[in-house]
Amino acid sequence: MPNTVLTVENVSVKYRLTEQKVDDLKDYLIKLLKRELRYKEFLALKNVSFSLEKGDRLAILGLNGAGKSTLLKVIAGVLKASEGKVEKHGTVVPLLELGAGFDVQYTGSENIYFYGAMLGYSKSFLEEKYDEIVAFAELGEFINVPVKNYSSGMRARLGFSIATIVEPDILILDEVLSVGDAKFRKKSEQKIMEMFEKGITVLFVSHNEAQVKSLCSKAILLDHGKLIARGTVDEVLPVYKEMTK
Repeated sequence: MPNTVLTVENVSVKYRLTEQKVDDLKDYLIKLLKRELRYKEFLALKNVSFSLEKGDRLAILGLNGAGKSTLLKVIAGVLKASEGKVEKHGTVVPLLELGAGFDVQYTGSENIYFYGAMLGYSKSFLEEKYDEIVAFAELGEFINVPVKNYSSGMRARLGFSIATIVEPDILILDEVLSVGDAKFRKKSEQKIMEMFEKGITVLFVSHNEAQVKSLCSKAILLDHGKLIARGTVDEVLPVYKEMTK
């Protein structure tokens, strides 16, 4: 189908957890050499499948530990699926842990190029958009200060400003509408709403029921890594609410 922009097919993510306590690296190496390390497999995602059309706005619901962030990381390409595959068509902008890719020794200005390059933007594109990024982030003179001296809100503002400078085909949001102060939250919501109006496809993780209702048209529900419900927001939200009682 030409309008399908994202296909997630039988995606599973396995982690290996050590069964016994390991105190430090030396202890780990000794146990490894003696073949005393035993692992158990933990499935963070189990056989998850769904697809999205252009313009779909999908809420990903579930309790803590359900696999929501793991799923977003696989779709964003940050994490590799143990099994299954993800097919994406068009540019993807993941707003996951805003500013997590910054080098804290660099200034805000230097991180625009560093973080921007990590997101796949060219130097010439970032030069062209530099003033716009700085103005949106509202950092003033702090743009020339090392990021290690920034508050978490300042980092989030700069990360958001760099990430949203392009108009993506697929936007991935993980609780990021709760970053920064109230004024910046309103501004970032406005920016995202403008993107929505241009018909982009959105994947949105939030515990905020009002936000989910106002921003999303479809929903899926994860429980212990399994997809247990899908449909419209009005169909899936009551199932989720039942789980939270």
